[in-house]
Amino acid sequence: MFCARIVRSIRLFLPRFFNNLMMNRTFTMIKPEAVAAGNAGKIIDMITSNGFKIIALKYTRLSSEEAGIFYEVHKERPFYGELVDYMASGPIFAAILEKDNAVEDFRKLIGATDPAQAEEGTLRKRFAESKAKNAVHGSDSDDNAAIEGNFFFSGRERY
Repeated sequence: MFCARIVRSIRLFLPRFFNNLMMNRTFTMIKPEAVAAGNAGKIIDMITSNGFKIIALKYTRLSSEEAGIFYEVHKERPFYGELVDYMASGPIFAAILEKDNAVEDFRKLIGATDPAQAEEGTLRKRFAESKAKNAVHGSDSDDNAAIEGNFFFSGRERY
């Protein structure tokens, strides 16, 4: 009985594991101010129109504790507390995206952190309010994309 459960678990896990290795994926969040402004649909449309496939999508709200854990890499930075409060201030959309060269292409699509410096046609140029409220998060590396995607999604939530 125990062995049958292990074999079943392996059969369920391995295809997802190899799919994640074979595909180039990134992670994004549509941040609270963009959701509150009603821009989530427009942002998702721009993402898919630029060749990204949505592998997982979730509408959720981070607690302060969860936001603190997610942004722990910035804990020593002066903006950490403000960032955590902001990310817990309202609902967000979290998504795993797939495309060749996903991380780099998505970073180009979102644009510079400061919307005043972002190129025309980027998500932040169109939807960000400020450097602090910049509409979207995008992973900065393949490793971070995997870590961030795993923070929000189990293997069963990815298609």
